[in-house]
Amino acid sequence: MSRDRIVSIQTTGERGGAEYAHVDLLNALVARGRDVVLLTNMPELAAGTDVRVRPIDLGPKLASRSALRVTLRAPLSLFRIARALRAERPVLALFAHFKKEQLLCSLLPRRLTGEIVWAEWGPVPAPLRRGPARMLYALAARRARCVIAVSQGTADTVVQAGVPAEKVLVVPDMVNLHAIAFDAAARERQRQEWGVGEDTLVLGCISRLQRRKRNDVLIDAMAHVDGDVLLVISGDGEQEEALRARAAPHGERVRFAPNARGHVERFLSGCDALAFAPSPTEADRPRVIVMAQLAGLPVIATHPEGAGAVQAAGAGTIASPHNDPRALAAVIAQYRDDPQRRRREGQLGHAALLQTFDPGRTLGEVERALGLAP
Repeated sequence: MSRDRIVSIQTTGERGGAEYAHVDLLNALVARGRDVVLLTNMPELAAGTDVRVRPIDLGPKLASRSALRVTLRAPLSLFRIARALRAERPVLALFAHFKKEQLLCSLLPRRLTGEIVWAEWGPVPAPLRRGPARMLYALAARRARCVIAVSQGTADTVVQAGVPAEKVLVVPDMVNLHAIAFDAAARERQRQEWGVGEDTLVLGCISRLQRRKRNDVLIDAMAHVDGDVLLVISGDGEQEEALRARAAPHGERVRFAPNARGHVERFLSGCDALAFAPSPTEADRPRVIVMAQLAGLPVIATHPEGAGAVQAAGAGTIASPHNDPRALAAVIAQYRDDPQRRRREGQLGHAALLQTFDPGRTLGEVERALGLAP
């Protein structure tokens, strides 16, 4: 067995950006010849990749409403993690992605886990940044060699939760620059499926449907935009039903599509611009923006979080006032009436991305954090 084996553990009930970004990162490590195993309750997340998967069931994610169940189940979860790690020995490093696994794995002996590295794909929840919960999080983090944060905002919350700043490393999302490109034939097929012609401005949104993502602003903006405009929201999450109800008054002008994983190139090729409604602590360069720029799309954002580089490159617009439906509607109207602007900004974003985004550097930083030899 390899002595450089990385065991990554991520159990979840969702299929969102963090889950897929994690799998894409592991797949990129495999492509570089690294020995990687993923422990998860959702093996389908790794479909179409070369990542080896071992199923594991650890119950619900840790949240305020599930804390008691997670606590009562902790001995069984620890047993299952230990058994899975024993089967993969020797383990160089254990890569833990969500709070339950991070806290539980800190209780296991080093002979099973090897080094422990945490990944934080979003802000540490406020309850873990104060009181006894903060002490528990900080104590568990002592076992971690390093905490990888997806953005500086996320890194700041990790430090607020009691982790020394020198232990926190900001690493952007991993995206393969060759995985997505504009496809004219796919565009035609996708727009036929949506029943729209070239005169329709199609705004595409790929997002986790949860409260901290301000997709409600995108939907509400449609009440203030006239003309031939279609908003297509791709994703899933606990807010889907509420967002569908919010969009109902707009009829066919707002549509919901399944998660775009596996056909993101076709989805983006069918769009004219990316509609981006970030969370308060978005990644420094969100993967959805990178994918949109690879497809040559300009970005229309409700807030500057995560979108600053887009505006600096002249590759999109951030509505102001932020998260304001009327302000966003005014921006959308500008893009609706100016197809040349859409093409120009899409080209600028694509060029800027290729000049500044470095997946190799991202992988190198992750490899160093995991203790892999260069």
